[in-house]
Amino acid sequence: MWRRTYLLLLLVRFYFAISPSYIHPDENFQGPEVIAGTLFSFPHHLTWEFTSEHPVRSVFPLWPVYGFPMVVLRWVWTETGKEEVAPKVIYYTLRVLMFILSFVLEDWAIHELIPSLRHRRLAGVLVASSYVTWTYQIHTFSNSIETLVVAWSLVMIQRIMENKQRSSLLSSALLGAIIMFGIFNRITFPAFVFFPCLYLVPHFLRKPLSLVVFALATLLTTLLAEPRFLLPAIPLLLTSMHLPKSRLRTRYFLATWMVFNTVLALLMGIFHQGGVVPAQIWLGEQRNMSVGEVFWWRTYSPPVWLLDGNRLRVTDLMGIDIQSMISRLEIGIGTGCGGSGVGLVAPRSSTGLDAWTDGAGDGALVFEELWTYRRHVGLDDLDWGGEGVWQTLSRVVGRRGLTVWKVGRRCDGADEDARIGTNISRPRTAAEQRVDGDGGVRDEG
Repeated sequence: MWRRTYLLLLLVRFYFAISPSYIHPDENFQGPEVIAGTLFSFPHHLTWEFTSEHPVRSVFPLWPVYGFPMVVLRWVWTETGKEEVAPKVIYYTLRVLMFILSFVLEDWAIHELIPSLRHRRLAGVLVASSYVTWTYQIHTFSNSIETLVVAWSLVMIQRIMENKQRSSLLSSALLGAIIMFGIFNRITFPAFVFFPCLYLVPHFLRKPLSLVVFALATLLTTLLAEPRFLLPAIPLLLTSMHLPKSRLRTRYFLATWMVFNTVLALLMGIFHQGGVVPAQIWLGEQRNMSVGEVFWWRTYSPPVWLLDGNRLRVTDLMGIDIQSMISRLEIGIGTGCGGSGVGLVAPRSSTGLDAWTDGAGDGALVFEELWTYRRHVGLDDLDWGGEGVWQTLSRVVGRRGLTVWKVGRRCDGADEDARIGTNISRPRTAAEQRVDGDGGVRDEG
């Protein structure tokens, strides 16, 4: 029974691995964006962590995790006679790779760390059914790699401790390399392995050769390199859990566990900023959209490398107020009425845009809807205090989606001010909204 359950949960994990949710910009800008921009001719953006005079992050751990798969993929691609690999292919390849690493290394480490067969099966199912495993662990976070490194550090420590008759030179060497890789990957890594490593002190005192090998491996690795922060602790916590002895309490626990993880997995694994990656991929495939700049508003920063050589300028407006956003669009379009216009990517839940995008306004800007992705929800758009719980959920969930608009300047005779470049776009007044029966429009600016 537990094998069928585990295999079913494995399929669920794979489904979420190929779902394009976007949990946090770090999963892109601290990993794939850096390497993809180096290996391919994609446009890319390097954050301050890598470009400051004294970088706080090293690219060393990124090369074996992301660089090597990209190099292999590029070689396979060119051997088949095709052109440069599309960013979409690289993106999903890395997601599948993270699924494989999670499935093989994380689950294998749990098997190694837990000697009891019954407890091992329970721990394996709990980890495999956790929304953290379905979402965070299969995204390209440095925290996801840190989880695997912590788990295998503990495996190596356990192997060294259990081998009382030998010096465990191989395990000591592997542990030294793993620890240094973990330190360069994330500065939080030592906090997870410091106390477990203290158990090795008596072993190294008895067998100093193991200590020498451990130190050499650590040195060699050093010469080669330069609330998700607790992700490595999740599988360790789940492996220490036991089911309640009462059958009724066990049922309640399992029911609560399934509902909790299903809800959060759907939210974080499918809908959370789920339109950002598909929108950027779609924009990269458009060669005749006749816009030179695309503004992103009220979304996470989009991965620039997914534009696939399309030299669109990407401007992240973050969460500025709506009037400031409209002003930026006006500046981008210019004062003439025959220009190419600009693009705007924004969530449909931003009801303040309705006054412009429904086509009934009389402002200087015209919005043409080009593309929409419905499986997008932005948690940063919640307004519990101003709207209340029900209205907020109705807006954010009921109007879920991310839309790409082409924005141009109105050039018909009805807009005299626009033709001379002096009119500033505005939403309709309250009276105009009532006339149109649209009094529920909320200006988020």
